[in-house]
Amino acid sequence: MSSPGLLLLLLLLAAPPPCSSSLSQPDIPEGRATVEDLILSALERATAFLNKRLPEINLDGVVGFRVLEVQLKGVQEAWAHKPRLQPLSLRVGALAEELAWLLHRSVFFLNLSDPEYFREFQSIIQPGFWKLPHTWTRTNISMVYPAAETQDSFSEEHSDLCLVQLLGTGSNGSQPCRLSDFCRDLMTTPGCSGYCLSHQLLFFLMASTKGCTEGLFSQSWSYKNLFCANMMDLNQRVEAIGYAYPSRDIFMENIMFCGLSGFSDFYKLRWLEAILSWQRPQEGCFGRPAPGDGTPEGPLPFRQHVLRRIKRREKQFADGCSSHNTATAVSALGGFLYILAEQPPANRALWGPTPSPASGH
Repeated sequence: MSSPGLLLLLLLLAAPPPCSSSLSQPDIPEGRATVEDLILSALERATAFLNKRLPEINLDGVVGFRVLEVQLKGVQEAWAHKPRLQPLSLRVGALAEELAWLLHRSVFFLNLSDPEYFREFQSIIQPGFWKLPHTWTRTNISMVYPAAETQDSFSEEHSDLCLVQLLGTGSNGSQPCRLSDFCRDLMTTPGCSGYCLSHQLLFFLMASTKGCTEGLFSQSWSYKNLFCANMMDLNQRVEAIGYAYPSRDIFMENIMFCGLSGFSDFYKLRWLEAILSWQRPQEGCFGRPAPGDGTPEGPLPFRQHVLRRIKRREKQFADGCSSHNTATAVSALGGFLYILAEQPPANRALWGPTPSPASGH
C-alpha cells in the first residue's frame, strides 16, 4: 500500500477481489468517512498547487478545477441535512469557495497567455457550464469495438475546430449546435481509441450542456453509451498493464468524462486507490512519476497505438507536475466524492443499472 491511510481504507471496507470491487462497498460509516477524508485531503493539496501555479496553469487545467468546483457544490447540497457529515461539509464548502476565487482570477492569466484560444473556449470555464448527472447507468460490454483503428487519428487541431463549431464561438459568428459534415464524420467515426475516443465523448457531453438536441444530437445518449463502453475497455487494459505511464492521463480523463455522463461503474475503489497514490505529496500535483519509483512504461505497441499524443497546450512543469494530469485527476476524484454523496452505498438499489434515458443527460 502507498500509505497507512489507504491500508486503513481497505481494511475498513473489506473490499472483495478486484474484478468486483466498486464504490458499492463502503457501507460502514467509518469506512465511508475514511474514503471521503482521503479524497478531500488530496483535493485540498491539489488546490494549493493551483494557487501556487495559477499564472502558469493552462485552460485545460482550469477546466478540470471548474468541474471539481461543480462537483463540490453537488456534494455540499447532498450533505446539507446530515449532521454526521457537518465537519466534512464545512471543508467542502471552504474548498469550493477557494476554488471559485482562484478560477475567477485565472481568467486574467489565461487571456494574457493565449487570447485566441481563451476567446474560443472561455464559455467552458464559466460558472454554470458543466452539469452533474442525477441519473446513473453502467457501460454495456457488448458495445466494445471488435478492434480499434490501427492508427491513432487524434488531431487536437481538428477536435478544437469541431468544439468551436459546437460552441458557436468561431470568428465567423456561427451559431451554437451547428456542425459541418467534416465534424459530423470526425465525431462519430467508429473504432477510435485513446484521445480520439475521449474527445468524441467530450463533443456529445458538451452538446448536452449547450442544450443541442436536434439532428445528430438527438442520438447523443446512444453515442455516449457507445463511447463509454469502449473507454471502460481501455481503462481495464490500462489497469492490466499496471497503470503504466503515460497511460494514467487518458485513464483519468475517461473517468472524468464518463462520470460526468452518468456511468457509475467508472467509480471503482481500486481505481480510486490508484489515483490517490499518483499524487505528488509535496507539490500536490499529478504528473510524471519520480525517477526510480518502479512505474512501468507499458508495452510499446500499446503506448504507440492508444496513447500517442502531442498536446499543443499541455503545461509540463520542470518538477514533473502536469497541468492536464492534475486537471483530470481532480475532476475524477471530485466525481468519486460526488457519487458517494449522491448515491448512498447502503441503498444497494441505487447502484445497479438504471434504465437509459431516451436522450442525453
